Amino acid sequence: MSHHPVNQIKVERPSAETLAALGVDQWPTWSKEVSIFPWQYSNSEIAYILQGEVTVTPKDGEPVSFGAGDLVTFASGLDCVWEVKQPLKKHYHFE
Repeated sequence: MSHHPVNQIKVERPSAETLAALGVDQWPTWSKEVSIFPWQYSNSEIAYILQGEVTVTPKDGEPVSFGAGDLVTFASGLDCVWEVKQPLKKHYHFE
């Protein structure tokens, strides 16, 4: 019996107030060139996309695309493939 975790990837357009409340500009940054690679989340992660364009496809779900200005939450246990379509720079924070 397989189950499909709900909301494995949540994409929001955050307000400046939300970003300030989260302290996003204090988070470390991570950059990645155009590439495709598998990724597994052992913890949930929140990412704020500074630049780039990405499509993430969960192993058992639909592709989700996001880019600059998006706040993206990845669920713990998510098994997925990242496709970086435009060079990526993001702030990130593990829960």
